[in-house]
Amino acid sequence: MSVLLTTKKIIKEWTDYNNHMNLSYYILVFDMGAEVFLSKFQMGEHSAKTTKKSTMVVETHTTYNNEVKEGEEVDVFISHLDHDKKRIHYKLEMYKKGTSTLSATTEVLSLYMDLNLRKVAEFEDEKNKIMDEFISQNKSNFKSDNLYFSNKLKK
Repeated sequence: MSVLLTTKKIIKEWTDYNNHMNLSYYILVFDMGAEVFLSKFQMGEHSAKTTKKSTMVVETHTTYNNEVKEGEEVDVFISHLDHDKKRIHYKLEMYKKGTSTLSATTEVLSLYMDLNLRKVAEFEDEKNKIMDEFISQNKSNFKSDNLYFSNKLKK
């Protein structure tokens, strides 16, 4: 099984006139999950505010597999992670809590940014080490099938 990042309950404000979660809120929930590992890698919100280093998404591929309704809970997992000197490539999966029902996926390519310069930067050695340790510890849980952006890393 992939690595659990967060669990969220779907609130009324996230639903639309079709009585299910609006597509924009799937991305919000996925982003809340991404913040968990980005913070662990020292490039999340705290890093953006204190060191002016963070990531910016440049490309995504999202699938909506099964609808999610108000009051339901979803688990967000990371199912793939890789990086090069400047990019992070990851895939997240959303499941109805406690089931094997896949609700949605998103695959993301992000660039590491120096926010002072608003330019792409290379990861510091410490961040490379943190990411590589995370990948090593969880690689057996990751999936590499059906990835769209693997060829965009420059290794």
